[in-house]
Amino acid sequence: MTKQHFYILKIKRNILPFAFLLFTLSLLLFSKSNLPAVKQGLNLWATAVVPSLFPFFVATELLMHTNMITHLGNLLNKYMKPLFHVKGEGSFAFLMGIISGYPVGAKIACEFRKKNICSKEECERLLSFTNNSGPLFIIGTVGISMFQNTTIGILLFITHLLACITVGIIFRFWKYHKKPSPDYLNTEKTASSNNFVTFSNLGEIIAQSISSSISTICLIGGFVVIFSSIISILKASGILSITSLAISPILEIFHIDTTFAQGLLTGILEITNGIQMISNITCKKISINILFSAFLLGFGGISIFLQVLSITSKTDLSIKPYIYGKILQGILATLYTSLAMNFIPFLNFDLS
Repeated sequence: MTKQHFYILKIKRNILPFAFLLFTLSLLLFSKSNLPAVKQGLNLWATAVVPSLFPFFVATELLMHTNMITHLGNLLNKYMKPLFHVKGEGSFAFLMGIISGYPVGAKIACEFRKKNICSKEECERLLSFTNNSGPLFIIGTVGISMFQNTTIGILLFITHLLACITVGIIFRFWKYHKKPSPDYLNTEKTASSNNFVTFSNLGEIIAQSISSSISTICLIGGFVVIFSSIISILKASGILSITSLAISPILEIFHIDTTFAQGLLTGILEITNGIQMISNITCKKISINILFSAFLLGFGGISIFLQVLSITSKTDLSIKPYIYGKILQGILATLYTSLAMNFIPFLNFDLS
């Protein structure tokens, strides 16, 4: 090993401990601005995340113990297989991922892997396109609350949905020729029939579903609070402003107001705060605000990525298709939104 390689290896080993130490010191140095940010994060989690996601977590957990997945599989296999190269049961992850929002789709895909409902390759394909923003968030929070326009919310939801379907079709070729693992083939016929809910075990199943859902919702709450702290520290320290200045020349090339830089960077870290900042920017060309929001909704942000990583780390699924899929979905959602606003007259929201 050369001296240069030794130093690189040493940096890699110490970068995370250094980052965590820096974060701890920053919590003390910027406590004045950080404490309100933490309270805001907790309030966001308690008033928005828990009411919108917790019931869906419990519902999906309960449905996992019924024959609903099998029925959906039989009904939709003729569509799922040719479009996404995933067996019909994968439609449950797709539909619940659309209805519920982040990170329900990824959670179901991982549960499918644990219970051998789908093969490893199929679950990785599901990861690439089933983890999405839900209609409640896109239409309600983004469209109505942030942009004060229901039509914008509906537009963003439709293009978000079209982008995720396109990603699913593209990722049907992910490990296309790889044969399912022996453990999946050996348990495929019996996996879906295990631990079905009955009147005799109803109490136990409900308790398990609530317990699992509480664990997941608390995990999400932790990420919301931590990223609220990180964003607050980056703002107070001036790092966010400096980084925004660094990417401003790129925005200028496309004749985009440089005030969007800070909102974009914030959204890449945490989606809700980022879209909130972007929607508040006054601009005659509101299409720019909408396009950046479309990208962030498709991409999801680093906070969502780490939530998904915390779920996938308990399985043998690769996180790569999720990363590639979300980047592609963000780009496609932006493209579809741009096409819709340019070619459908009543979707042109720009002020003349």
